[in-house]
Amino acid sequence: MVHAQFDPTARQTLATTAVEAKLRKDLSWQQIADAAGFSVAFVTAAVLGQHALPEQSAKAVVEILGLDDDAALLLQTIPTRGSIDGGIPTDPTIYRFYEMLQVYGTTLKALVHEEFGDGIISAINFKLDVKKVADPEGGERAVITLDGKYLPTKPF
Repeated sequence: MVHAQFDPTARQTLATTAVEAKLRKDLSWQQIADAAGFSVAFVTAAVLGQHALPEQSAKAVVEILGLDDDAALLLQTIPTRGSIDGGIPTDPTIYRFYEMLQVYGTTLKALVHEEFGDGIISAINFKLDVKKVADPEGGERAVITLDGKYLPTKPF
């Protein structure tokens, strides 16, 4: 049976425990994702409390992290999503995403609506990828791909 969480506290506590175990075992998110059998973005989000994992994946994650059966059960619950408290984010990395949306949010909205019409881009039927690439001018660049299904608004 599928179960949902209505209080994010249990998943937040598990996320803290899982990250501590990841550090102790010197594991990468990719190694954990490989054990779970899903993308690194999806598994990382699940371990951090934003997605539910299927039973086998949850068991694989707790095994690699050395957690207990209760953790495996909790990883299978549908979470209360949202990991950023209200207000302007203070973490510099998260703030930069906030800044990007402040600067380009209306542009993205205008371009999406011009291309697709009235609707939204799903964050549920969604893929996320992060890649590091060389910058031709020196250093490195972050390439972040947000790939969501377009859902048109339907009059009723």
